[in-house]
Amino acid sequence: MHSVASPALWFISIAVLLGLLVVDFLVTRRPHEVSIKEAAGWSIFYLALPFVFGLWLWYEFGSGQSLEFITGFVVEKSLSVDNLFVFMLLLAAFSVPNEIQQRVLLYGIVGALVLRGIFIAAGAAMLSAGTWAFLVFGLVLFASAVKILHAALAGEPEAKDTSKMRSVRLLRRLMPVTDDYRGTKMLVRENGRRALTPLAIVVVAIFATDVVFAIDSVPAVYGITEDPYLVFTTNAFALLGLRALYFVLHSALAKLVHLNHGLALILAFIGVKLVLHWAHDVWPSVPTIPTPVSLAVIVGTLGVVTLTSLRANRREPASLD
Repeated sequence: MHSVASPALWFISIAVLLGLLVVDFLVTRRPHEVSIKEAAGWSIFYLALPFVFGLWLWYEFGSGQSLEFITGFVVEKSLSVDNLFVFMLLLAAFSVPNEIQQRVLLYGIVGALVLRGIFIAAGAAMLSAGTWAFLVFGLVLFASAVKILHAALAGEPEAKDTSKMRSVRLLRRLMPVTDDYRGTKMLVRENGRRALTPLAIVVVAIFATDVVFAIDSVPAVYGITEDPYLVFTTNAFALLGLRALYFVLHSALAKLVHLNHGLALILAFIGVKLVLHWAHDVWPSVPTIPTPVSLAVIVGTLGVVTLTSLRANRREPASLD
């Protein structure tokens, strides 16, 4: 498939990504509670980084690639916020101590990056095989949109019973698990035997949820751009700042009561865009949706659900009175 990236650019990009991950691991090496000031500083850095990258894309390759990247980043960032909400439920369900929460989040981010890389490569292979892949991606997004909207209309989701997750049950059968956390250690020796700590269990649970989000996010960004490099960078930039953003948005996440409604609409819209793209290749008279229109719809939808969520939260105390 055509891509703006040369092998050298791929190498540099992956090296920078690994460097940023190493920095994050060094920051979380010593367990500590994250202050709002620290989290806000890292969040600003990771939010500014993709826009600087977008300006570089504009200068190097033109406005088209830059706009596709920014649009894809907005989509992936909005989906990653929903990812954070699930992380919040898992951290609460496993009673993860505050001082090691950011290390757990970092493991989740690394797992998500690996899975996204696999799905991106698979998606590129499918698109290379034929335009039918756009139809498949569109149907996947429609199914995801219906599922998310149904759950949102049914009411606020409850925390999942983690003890019933297959991955968690399997680990408990394979190895003993300690009753308490042992800092950032996932494997310890207890009574002469190796045992897992609850940290290992929660990391596996987060990896399991990463698979679900990868299935949604990769087809969604392929609906914005067909360039595997831009798909990869939008996912990488959207995921890198999640560790810090979690602590900034921790209290706000629960207040975004209409977020899933908006995400369902966005996924359905991108599904329509993908199906139209497939149909256009078969019947050239079928119109397609330009990237600027996609960006306007996505940003507008996120703005509307944010405003309606704030309005719903203001009405709730009044209704309680």
